[in-house]
Amino acid sequence: MGTWGSGNFDSDTAADHLSGITGRLLSEIEEAMAGDPVGLEPDEYDGVAVPCNIELLALMAEQGHVGVAMPEPAVVEGWKGTFMDVWERTIDGLEPEQEYKEDRRAELIRTFDRLAALAERHHAAS
Repeated sequence: MGTWGSGNFDSDTAADHLSGITGRLLSEIEEAMAGDPVGLEPDEYDGVAVPCNIELLALMAEQGHVGVAMPEPAVVEGWKGTFMDVWERTIDGLEPEQEYKEDRRAELIRTFDRLAALAERHHAAS
């Protein structure tokens, strides 16, 4: 197909580039989820990076560009379960304010649910 418009993401090359970027985000999330759960604790690197990567993936998917790699919805739900289980078991050890804890929990759930909904639409359209 080559080029189908004048936009930055309106070509096969751009789609391949975007697929590579989103594929790397997915790989990082998958590695974190498959690793030691300690790495997912709220004060650990992956405990912060995973929600960031999920949000970045969602932002790119919302643009509707060709080439965005998306996980299956059930995979996202599994990630959510794993991540939130670790979060719930460990957050109190950091002694957060109750308001922060409630707000952060809601934000994490929204983030995973957003990606799950986008994955559902993406795979339904494929």
